[in-house]
Order: sequence, then structure tokens, then C-alpha cells
Amino acid sequence: MEHAQLQEFILDYGYLAVFVGSLLEGETILIMAGFAAHRGYLSLPWVVAIGAAGGFLGDQIFFMAGRWRGRQILARFPSVALHAARIDDLIDRHSTWLILGVRFMYGLRLAGPVLIGMSKVSHWRFVVLNLIGALIWAGVISGAGYAFGQGVELMLEHVRRYEFPILVGMLSFGAAVWLWWRQREMKKLAVFKAEHGE
Repeated sequence: MEHAQLQEFILDYGYLAVFVGSLLEGETILIMAGFAAHRGYLSLPWVVAIGAAGGFLGDQIFFMAGRWRGRQILARFPSVALHAARIDDLIDRHSTWLILGVRFMYGLRLAGPVLIGMSKVSHWRFVVLNLIGALIWAGVISGAGYAFGQGVELMLEHVRRYEFPILVGMLSFGAAVWLWWRQREMKKLAVFKAEHGE
């Protein structure tokens, strides 16, 4: 979804859009909702509360999926399985900080709660820390959209002028990074399979 469509989605569906968008990877929705609050279309406290509720519920679902079906889920994603032992060690040593901050960790936003669900962390401990983490996350992300609303407006105005060259540059850079990452992961996966006889 482009920024204009996303903004229209938020304006048309308001807090429902914030909730649904926050269930999964909701950073973009929360930034745009914070921006909409800056413009007076939404209330920032409601954006934070509803964004936190969506983020909380989404992570609870993934935690429970990890608790009930973690091994089956992990088997479908060998690249995550490759790092599971290291992540499990992190969970054992730093579970509080990991649960509070998993939303801010690129690549672990969805996998993190599944892996935590597979660990020894109690359900109620996860509930409490997940709620605190969701409130922090929603406040920081939507607050950034609110605080930088004016800057975002100016930036978007200038981006429109140079949209095509920026898009080509971003796509080229993204493709190069993806190819590098993919090659690295394939090597790791080959080593993992060789070590585990697959």
C-alpha cells in the first residue's frame, strides 16, 4: 500500500485500521496514525491505546502458536530454525528484555513471540511483559509519527518531485542487499543441513 492509500485507509477506517494494522507488523500504520493525530484526525492517546491492544493481541496469538505448535512452525522456516538455539539461549538469559523489546527487533517481530512461546517463559509472565512492551512500542512509534508530522509533510512533498530516481535507487539497493543476504543464508542452511544429516 502506498502512503496516500495508507493514509486514506486510516482516515476511512480510523481506529479500526490502527487495530488491524497493529496485529502484525504495525509500524507503518502507527506512524501514519500518529501523523493523522498530529493533523487532528485522530486522538494520539487513542492511537497509542488501540495500537498497543492490536500489538498485544497479535503477539499473544503468536506466543500461543509457539506454545502449541512451535516445532511444526519452526520446521516450515529452516532459516529461523538455524538461529533457534542462539535465540533460545538469549531467551533463557534475557527473557524480560527480549519480551519487552522484541517488537523493535527487525526480523523477530513475528518469529520472536513464537520462539518465546516454545521456551520455558510462563504464560502469565509473557502476558504482563507483552502488555508493557506493547504500550511502549505503540507510544514510541505513534509518538514519532506525531512529533515528526510536520517534517514528514515536508519530506513527502520533496519525495514526490524525486520519486522515480529514489524508487530506482531503493529497489537497486534492496535487491543487492537481498541477494547478499540470500546467498549468506543459503550457505548457513547448507552447513546446517550437512551437520544434521538432511
